[in-house]
Amino acid sequence: MATVKNRNTKPEIQVRKALFSRGFRYRINDKRLPGSPDIVLPKYHTAIFVHGCYWHGHTNCKKAIKPSTNKNFWNAKIEKNRLRDQKAQQELSQMGWKVIVIWECELRNKESLELSLNKLINELKQPFAFKHIGSSHLLTHNQNLPKSLPAQTHGQI
Repeated sequence: MATVKNRNTKPEIQVRKALFSRGFRYRINDKRLPGSPDIVLPKYHTAIFVHGCYWHGHTNCKKAIKPSTNKNFWNAKIEKNRLRDQKAQQELSQMGWKVIVIWECELRNKESLELSLNKLINELKQPFAFKHIGSSHLLTHNQNLPKSLPAQTHGQI
């Protein structure tokens, strides 16, 4: 398990490249926010999590196969990951951040990648509201927004 990447995974990089090519600037893995979101778009007050279907227990997904050995350990581990994800998303939402979850299976080929990214970009331009996009989840909360984070942005020239 020590060799399993938790940052800069292929799905994360796909989303980041697509956002950057469309003019969006972001931070990656900002530890100042709950759950250290994979991508943070301060201008849009949005946090994006790119979840692997297996590790985060994507419901009804072919990639979220339950292991056949040591079932108790893996089921408990994946459930703990899901609870941690929910807690981080709720905390961000309560802080006034838009939270978007993109699943690995949504990025499996060019067509689904483009479809997911177009939905993502459309949602970034929408005002705060609760929405459900395909199997992605968008949680938002209308509250007074905290002061913006400093302008240290990744991918900026």
